[in-house]
Amino acid sequence: MDMGAFGRELQKLGFTFYTGVPCSILKDLINYAINEYDYVAAANEGDAVAIASGAVLGGRKPVVLMQNSGLTNAVSPLVSLNYPFRIPVLGFVSLRGEEGVPDEPQHELMGRITTQLLDLMQVKWMYLSYDLDEATRQLSQANQFIENNRPFFFVVKKGTFGIETLKKQQLSLRLNKIKIMKSKADQLPLRNEALKVINALKDSKTVQLATTGKTGRELYEIEDACNHFYMVGSMGCISSLGLGLALSQKDTETIVIDGDGSVLMRMGSLATNGYYGPQNMLHILLDNQAHDSTGGQSTVSHNVNFVEIAAACGYMKSIYIHSLGELAACIKEWKKTRGLTFLYLRISRSPEKRQLARPLLKPYEMKERLQRFLRSGSRGIKGDEPDCET
Repeated sequence: MDMGAFGRELQKLGFTFYTGVPCSILKDLINYAINEYDYVAAANEGDAVAIASGAVLGGRKPVVLMQNSGLTNAVSPLVSLNYPFRIPVLGFVSLRGEEGVPDEPQHELMGRITTQLLDLMQVKWMYLSYDLDEATRQLSQANQFIENNRPFFFVVKKGTFGIETLKKQQLSLRLNKIKIMKSKADQLPLRNEALKVINALKDSKTVQLATTGKTGRELYEIEDACNHFYMVGSMGCISSLGLGLALSQKDTETIVIDGDGSVLMRMGSLATNGYYGPQNMLHILLDNQAHDSTGGQSTVSHNVNFVEIAAACGYMKSIYIHSLGELAACIKEWKKTRGLTFLYLRISRSPEKRQLARPLLKPYEMKERLQRFLRSGSRGIKGDEPDCET
């Protein structure tokens, strides 16, 4: 099948944002995406799904590309992000280990269970045809699922796509410009104290994305607002979601509020964030060195220098924050100067055992509310909030 003709059919349906992880079967589609459109090279397939999901929030129609062995890496966001939030992504997954086709031993089992796995995740799928006319009809069918907020995946067999030669890529080197390390004692505020500072500084251009667990629930208790997104699953995916949103909504201030356990789970996302470096993204890590939502078990964050890592990954600014005052000052400065910025603040472990409130909105209702906010021409917060129900 001619790669260019197939790509143009995708474009006609509005699919111009691509993200994924390389695969030999999909290499020509990946090359085409890199040559012609916006392509984000993810560190892993789960990150790719989260990046695509952020792009959906920002009004784009994304395509996710992956090898079937990597489909297992994407299970968490597909079942705990895309399913409950009803975030539609169009996926292409290769069929390595196809029965009767010589392949590597590590693909044997995955080849047998790829479509079963999609069925179990309640992701609609079909084998992509080798014929362009039939594949075009299939794309139209898939797009109907996307328009109805349901993900759809094509399973792609070897030899489906014609050759697409990768053009020379203009790779840039992203270098950290400002790195400020620990220089005094930590104030160690509570999480909700830090969240109150962050929330008080939002304005009509701000979207706040809070990681799963107590971070989102405490932000919800402080204030529930149209420009809030509380991650209820997909641990580790919040900054990838933020990256997709920031790249799709460049006039929006995307503030990602993360936790140490979350960052450790998918630390490769820092490299992707650093390279693509959206100017409108602020990444705040609140580190209490514990899995607070699941009993307070210690993480290994005490042994990790996150500020150095973010700087090495290409974040423009990477700053150690010692107090709530410094946190407020850095957020205000970022709003003036922009640039992909990483703020690190040590916080205390939660002393309370009380039950935190949970959002009353269903996840997909929260997503739809945020999308309305992003589409709104008058996004007033603080006394001039847009009507979230229209």
